[in-house]
Amino acid sequence: MRINKAIALAGLASRREADRLILQGEVRVNGEPVREPGLLLRPGEDRLEVSGRLVSWEAAPETEVWALYKPKNVVSTLKDPQGRPSIAQLLPRSAGRLFPVGRLDYDAEGLILLTNDGALAHRVAHPSFGVEKVYLVKLKGVLSRQSLGTLRSGPVLAGKRRQGMRVEILHTRNDKTWVEATLREGTNHHLKKAFSSVGHRVLKIKRYRIGPVELGDMKPGEARRLGGAEIAWMMAREARRK
Repeated sequence: MRINKAIALAGLASRREADRLILQGEVRVNGEPVREPGLLLRPGEDRLEVSGRLVSWEAAPETEVWALYKPKNVVSTLKDPQGRPSIAQLLPRSAGRLFPVGRLDYDAEGLILLTNDGALAHRVAHPSFGVEKVYLVKLKGVLSRQSLGTLRSGPVLAGKRRQGMRVEILHTRNDKTWVEATLREGTNHHLKKAFSSVGHRVLKIKRYRIGPVELGDMKPGEARRLGGAEIAWMMAREARRK
């Protein structure tokens, strides 16, 4: 088994995060540091350590996925160097060792998924699988048809054209506009940069759906464990990969 997959199956990190740990020298095999994410481990022979802790990589834990309503002004990582509140403080004690699937901006609120399954996290987060993330966004100003066309065809962010967004205007009051925005990819501050590129400042962001999973009547700070049907839908994304 590839070493980054073993770390992900053990529920310690996503494969991307596992690659970072490997390159930073945090991973050892049989006592020796390794820096090759593609290194193959031999069942029954190789001893895997991550950040000084022995990892039981041959027995993968049961897949666990939680939906969390992240409040505003909470970081969507498990730890924050600045000491700000994190989503780790909101998870029930019954939850296993989890890591977040993607991120939400510090000042945004809404749905975020956490799992112990690196393969599932990859299916949900990577744009090639086409999992939709749906947001309610409050903007300063009134969107023009030209701006809508730019966003729908694909805004240019940091010199690169991104995938087109589905944007629907919900209502406009005074100089504020509420829209529903749907993404299948997400870069850092994607929505803020996309709307800024057409001259509109984002005032509020709330993500309410990822694939088939919705916030529903959840309140900020609440979490629920996903059922088998929701998890099966996500695991089946590979068959529908674009």
